[in-house]
Amino acid sequence: MSERDLSALRASAISRQARLAEQLGDIVNIEDCLSLFTDAVFDLLGDRSADQRAGALKSGEQQFFAAGFFILMPGANEHQLFCERGFPAEQHGLRIPSDIGHPGWIFTHRVPLLLANTDEHADFKQILKTARMGSAMYAPMMWRGQFLGQMIMAAQARNTFSEADLEIHRAIAGMATAAFVAIGGSEALFASA
Repeated sequence: MSERDLSALRASAISRQARLAEQLGDIVNIEDCLSLFTDAVFDLLGDRSADQRAGALKSGEQQFFAAGFFILMPGANEHQLFCERGFPAEQHGLRIPSDIGHPGWIFTHRVPLLLANTDEHADFKQILKTARMGSAMYAPMMWRGQFLGQMIMAAQARNTFSEADLEIHRAIAGMATAAFVAIGGSEALFASA
């Protein structure tokens, strides 16, 4: 197994962010907007050969990825999953208490978090219905001091994500936050709720 080329990862991320900036001018639907960012992190991030390392997967596990946004619902008691990729269809629109697990930690502390190996975190809670993830990262969506939600990404193989992935994840989450606010934010997303 070869060493991951982080220079190539960063170059790909810069190119993808430039494309995102171009695409945003034509987007008016908030879920279409957030989906652009979910697709970007899903396609870019994570060591795609992490599952080949000894101990990365437990018996019966196989590598897969999941990404999406947990947006804080009005009232600040729950997050709702939007624009997810890799989650089972029945979890579309999943609602979780705003204080549960590591999404709750992000809600409380409002800083990015990398769990390279979730086995090293006894408090890790399984949110994905189909499997316990082995590597995860979270980036808060902050705007003028207000917490709007968070962008998440996870993989089943342990040590899929590194600090380099988190750095890019944070940058893309920042772009997503600005676009989310520009298109109407939570007010537009929850207008029919």
